[in-house]
Amino acid sequence: MTPHRKTEAETYRQGIAKGEIPALSRAITLAESTLPEHKKLAREIITWCLPRSGKSIRVGITGIPGVGKSSFLESLGLYLARECGKKIAVLAIDPTSSETGGSVLGDKLRMQELSRHENVYIRPSPSAGSLGGVAKKTSDAVILCEAAGFDTIFIETVGVGQSEITCHSMVDFFMLLMITGAGDDIQGIKRGIIERADAVLITKADGRNKKKAELMKQEMEEALRFHRPPESGWVPKAYACSSVTGYGIREIWQCVMDYENLCRENGYFTEKRRKQAKYRLHEALVQNLEDSFYENSLVKETLVKVEKEVMEGKTDPYTGAANLLDLYFERFRPPRSAQEK
Repeated sequence: MTPHRKTEAETYRQGIAKGEIPALSRAITLAESTLPEHKKLAREIITWCLPRSGKSIRVGITGIPGVGKSSFLESLGLYLARECGKKIAVLAIDPTSSETGGSVLGDKLRMQELSRHENVYIRPSPSAGSLGGVAKKTSDAVILCEAAGFDTIFIETVGVGQSEITCHSMVDFFMLLMITGAGDDIQGIKRGIIERADAVLITKADGRNKKKAELMKQEMEEALRFHRPPESGWVPKAYACSSVTGYGIREIWQCVMDYENLCRENGYFTEKRRKQAKYRLHEALVQNLEDSFYENSLVKETLVKVEKEVMEGKTDPYTGAANLLDLYFERFRPPRSAQEK
């Protein structure tokens, strides 16, 4: 390690330890970078942060676009910051265009009042095409935020595809937001998603819609009773809430606290974190292998040719992939003379 690199890493560590937002933001940017030198520095910082993390409650929030995730987060976040004295980090994962690579990073605009609070940090990150719209480096961002002193971490997903499953794999408590007037097929209410939810929230329960929201809440309570109890021993709850009036916000957070208390007492909280760490290990292995494969010079030289052959029907995708993998792993095989011995 060069003296310059060591000094640079130490500067980041000192800033994060003091809870300095500029240092935290730059460290998350490093973790999201694909540049080899940035990856190396990020790993040094995160390795230092890891023993200083893990003391927060991590809450996942998902739901279809338009369900009111950002409005709900602002209402809940302001309650926690103002009345409960919490330090809150919101990791809002925005959709990234697969065509242009552009990202709609609008969460600070949607949560203007919350973003101005001194104990709140909002970090919008492009999903960069990762599975389910959850950024590949979100788990690193969680560790960095916890080391910087944030005790409540929210992860807001784009709410499409497999994002619910991916988000669930990195949080302690998982909220599913729903609205009245949308069919199950539109809201994506598959059995697997509801089974993962620790609470189902019916949003926009105000004005003329309040009665409908309360009715839907009762229906969800009935539906949740038919699901197999989760390993945690927790019975999922349903709530109606309003980001405009604040209706149900206090009760929802009490629900999170009740869940945490139960799961800490029965040991599930710690066990779930352990399983998530194992999941992250395998995820990192897959990602590192993928990065190493596509960064390999021989693969880069041959990939375009193989792609063209597949597109023209001269070879099938599986044979093309097998040939590229053989090319990649060739460098790990011992020389033929050594094999003969």
